[in-house]
Amino acid sequence: MIKRFDIFIRLLLILLCLAGSFFLFQKEYHYTALLFLIIALGLFLELLSFISSIFEFYDKTILSILNKDFSADFKSKKYQGFYTNLFVLYEQLKSSQKEQITKDTIYHSIFNTIETGVLILEKKESDWQVTLMNDYFSHHFKAPKVSKWSYLNQYLPALCEIIEEHHFSDFKTPLQIRVDKQDYQTFILQTAQSKIYNKEYYIVLLDSIQKVIEKKEKEAWINLMKVISHELMNSLTPIHALAQNLQETTLQDTLSQEDISDIKESVGTISNRTRHLQQFVENYRKLAALPSPKKEKIALQELLKNSLQIMQPLLKKEQIAVSNEIGFDRWISVDRQQLEQVLINLLTNSIYALADKTNKQITLSGEVKEKRLFIYITDTGKGIEKEIEDKIFLPFFTTRKEGAGIGLTLSKNIIEAHGGYLTFESNENETKFTICLLE
Repeated sequence: MIKRFDIFIRLLLILLCLAGSFFLFQKEYHYTALLFLIIALGLFLELLSFISSIFEFYDKTILSILNKDFSADFKSKKYQGFYTNLFVLYEQLKSSQKEQITKDTIYHSIFNTIETGVLILEKKESDWQVTLMNDYFSHHFKAPKVSKWSYLNQYLPALCEIIEEHHFSDFKTPLQIRVDKQDYQTFILQTAQSKIYNKEYYIVLLDSIQKVIEKKEKEAWINLMKVISHELMNSLTPIHALAQNLQETTLQDTLSQEDISDIKESVGTISNRTRHLQQFVENYRKLAALPSPKKEKIALQELLKNSLQIMQPLLKKEQIAVSNEIGFDRWISVDRQQLEQVLINLLTNSIYALADKTNKQITLSGEVKEKRLFIYITDTGKGIEKEIEDKIFLPFFTTRKEGAGIGLTLSKNIIEAHGGYLTFESNENETKFTICLLE
């Protein structure tokens, strides 16, 4: 077993041989002295070979590490004192490589499973190299897994051109891509630039808008079916129970005054519930059959004034102060009746939110920017609870006992039919609805 003091022993033997040779020369034992000198030379050459083998082994091991080749087996040298720290380093790097390979395999599996096109580029000198292209990207866009950006440009020029126009910066935009002379498909293109350890990466994500729309539509239909089922069951369950009770009552040979009273009450209840169902269906018809806007030019202030006049009796009754802070007037092309309905619905919603408040204030404000008209309706009411924020535009969803649950849905549909959008912001002391219209 080679110990750390092996070199010291070899040096000691060489010195002893040299000393013995010198001593024998002094005693004129020339041949014996020469023999000792030859032995010293042999030991010296063996020492050089021994040291050379140590450096050679270090060099070979380090070269394996640099080449990430951890397949070598060093069991025969594992317990040699010269290499203890080297073997510790080797085993740690080998373990790290195994862990990294495992992570890379998992990441690649994830990238190749998701239904989003993923492309990762790495900058090499002045050019970009394709580091990763997932299976969805390759299969969906009929692009082979090339290694150079210039090669990818030949297959997807529309994608490459828009990225080059943005100089490989961060941006998000819709993009139409045509594959194999088929119809154009619209995708959401999102990119991000990243620098790690002086290496520059560029990440490209392509998500099909159709897929996103289908997902949203599915979620909307599920939520709608839940609301409709809840509403129908609330009416059909008592109607069914009352009908069974009436059937049992009418099978009797004689009817008492109490039975007749129960029949009258049951019929009245059934009539009320069927009327409620009729109203529910009528509200659904209003949403489904919303007519296209009949646009006409109208002054913004006139539209606001008319809507406030309609709501004035109710606002006065509830002692709510309304402040119109829109200091400008503009001609807008809208369906007068539909936009008045939106304003009435939003004001009604604010009135309900202010029911239990002492400070009852509704503020109308607005601005024009980027060729868009923004109208803000803000109230100091109780706000919208976080739990229901994603449901307030859902048809028939309401927190009011007397509410039909179509006001906000109808308002949203009307604004979208005009090419705009309706959104809201809310906290515990304020709610602000925003109407955005294209000029």
